[in-house]
Amino acid sequence: MTIIFIVMTARFYFPFLLCLVAACSTRQSEINPVYLDFSAPLEDRVEDALSRMTLEEKVSILHAQSKFSSAGVQRLGIPDISCSDGPNGVRQEVLWDDWHHAGWTNDSCVAFPTLTALAATWDRELAGQYGKALGEEARFREKNIILGPGVNIFRTPLCGRNFEYMGEDPYLASQLVVPYIRNVQKNGVSACVKHFCLNNEETYRNQTDVYVSDRALHEIYLPVFKAAVKDAGTWSLMTSYNKYEGDYTSHSHKLLSEILKEEWGFDGVVVSDWGSIHDTEAAVKAGMDMEFGTSGSYSDYYLADPYLAGLEEGKFDMNELDDKCRRVLRLIFRTAMNPERPFGSLCSDEHYETARKVGAAGIVLLKNNGGLLPVRKDVHRIAVIGENALKKMTIGGGAASLKVQHEISILQGIKDRAGDDVEVIYARGYVGSPTTYQDGILVGTELIDERSADELTAEAIQVAASADIVIFVGGMNKDGGQDCEGFDRPSIDLLYGQNELIHALAEANPNIVVALVSGNAVSMPWIDTVPSVLQTWYLGSEAGHAFADVLFGDVNPSGKLPFTFPKQLGDSPAHYAGKAFPNPDRNDYAEGIYVGYRWYEKKDIQPLFAFGHGLSYTEFEYGQAKVSRATIRKKGSLQIRVPVTNIGKTAGSEVVQLYISDVECSLDRPEKELKGFEKVYLLPGETKTVTFNISEDLLQYYDDTAGTWVSEPGEFEAKIAAASDDIRRTVRFFLK
Repeated sequence: MTIIFIVMTARFYFPFLLCLVAACSTRQSEINPVYLDFSAPLEDRVEDALSRMTLEEKVSILHAQSKFSSAGVQRLGIPDISCSDGPNGVRQEVLWDDWHHAGWTNDSCVAFPTLTALAATWDRELAGQYGKALGEEARFREKNIILGPGVNIFRTPLCGRNFEYMGEDPYLASQLVVPYIRNVQKNGVSACVKHFCLNNEETYRNQTDVYVSDRALHEIYLPVFKAAVKDAGTWSLMTSYNKYEGDYTSHSHKLLSEILKEEWGFDGVVVSDWGSIHDTEAAVKAGMDMEFGTSGSYSDYYLADPYLAGLEEGKFDMNELDDKCRRVLRLIFRTAMNPERPFGSLCSDEHYETARKVGAAGIVLLKNNGGLLPVRKDVHRIAVIGENALKKMTIGGGAASLKVQHEISILQGIKDRAGDDVEVIYARGYVGSPTTYQDGILVGTELIDERSADELTAEAIQVAASADIVIFVGGMNKDGGQDCEGFDRPSIDLLYGQNELIHALAEANPNIVVALVSGNAVSMPWIDTVPSVLQTWYLGSEAGHAFADVLFGDVNPSGKLPFTFPKQLGDSPAHYAGKAFPNPDRNDYAEGIYVGYRWYEKKDIQPLFAFGHGLSYTEFEYGQAKVSRATIRKKGSLQIRVPVTNIGKTAGSEVVQLYISDVECSLDRPEKELKGFEKVYLLPGETKTVTFNISEDLLQYYDDTAGTWVSEPGEFEAKIAAASDDIRRTVRFFLK
């Protein structure tokens, strides 16, 4: 117990110990410790530390000293900053100066479901639990910044990094990112919201130059970042690689200084993505604060010796430098020198439970004709087919690749839940990823299979025909060209002959469930031939258990799609009328504000599955909606109440969605926009009333001619819905 007490005490007083060590290792004349009164206001401590720093020390804290750390000031007892990927788990340690794994044995983590799965829960409380668990893991690993969440809006289903983001709607993403960030930062770990902004393709992410209207920028692409700053209070934010109106985002004064720092009042640190700065003067004057990169010549970074030389020559303003240093010091006092931060925890039972809950809540039941799901009690033989039933999905994808303590495959999860009375048989069906190692991590499952496609198909058909029910587990993986950083998808279609295989399996056994593992939409030419389809995402360490929970009905599916599934690629706004994608040059977002469901409704294009769609094992009935008053005055609000009843025989949760339509407006506006949602749990026969508060700000649009948000008086409709294409009730009101 004495040893434990000493260790815990040492960790708690680490900032103080650093100061003492610095003092003891420095000549008496050089002792200059930072403000040790931690009860003093944060800004007083920042100013005290800044006043004691030399010019060289100020510059030294603005750039990397290794792949994932930046220097503190040893003389003053100011510690280094340590960063880590990623948004759904703490990345394994890499070597100091390169990307190879460090070979540690104690750096495994819990992989939480990727952020598309979190978005599909439509659950603010779960988003908070997710952030809390992730923050605790990062804190235990002594990380000061966790590089996430990713919040870029889906513009195209081909973007290779969509699986790391929160869907196509700015309101949904904003509502979920706030509890995520707040709960990460309660652990004394900074969230780092990325990628600011317009990072909507990967192949040419380092050169594509985005041109988008100010209205679309403010209404579609910026709101989630704004919520992260103003509502969640994120302590850091990462710029993207792409250009915006001719300048790299890391060089954009409009984005970083005018909007982020001046308009939104951001007091945190603007961090570069690794290697995203290209010029010292442009970055300094735009508002970049801290530079990280991929090369090892850290003194040559743009915010290192070149910046120092420019300061000594009088080329740069010292006030600019001090502003950057204040931001970095503020971050250090909030994280590494925060004596009140908890100790954190790693790979705990609670974290695995959170991963499992989020995974099960995010699974979307897209189709369930004939009630094939949940698996009936009279099923005695289950055929599981498909590579994704056994492939590890926590590995791969670029920065989102994780080294986990364990990962439960879908096949294992089904076997664990089926028990001894149900026989589970498996066939590979197709080979998509035969690698033994990925991202330097041993896959752990034998994926090499030398059989031909015909042999694999024949075996799968034979196995399917002998079973009571077939569970095909396919979709995508996190290889390059699938869901992976740095690559866009070549097609919206499933690869590896999966479409043909699904047709053959459905013919062999009509009782087939297609489970799609992906973070993106895929085409489904077989949709009319299969009775049940599940969208399961990348579910992390507890993937198999979360999947089995829903498959067998232990958890009633309640996930809703956070983005639209088009029938064909050309239906989506980034590809309509043969638009080029990916685009290495000027990239005009000609669709403007019409992204996602807004686009499909404007063009009257029927999607394969609409935004907000998701079925349940029970049914919900919406009662008459009532509005508290007929008119909102400016700065005022009203309430809409709607009773929702579970009319089925199974307890479950329904996501009640609120969309607002501007009946008549001087500007062109979408048919409707998501402005509220509530997730309500109901027992069979139970009724609960869902209440929405509608305030004036929910009715506004951005007037890019005036450069401001406008609420225009007139008539509005509130549409209460189970999905964007499933409106249950409508009420009208007026804004005066």
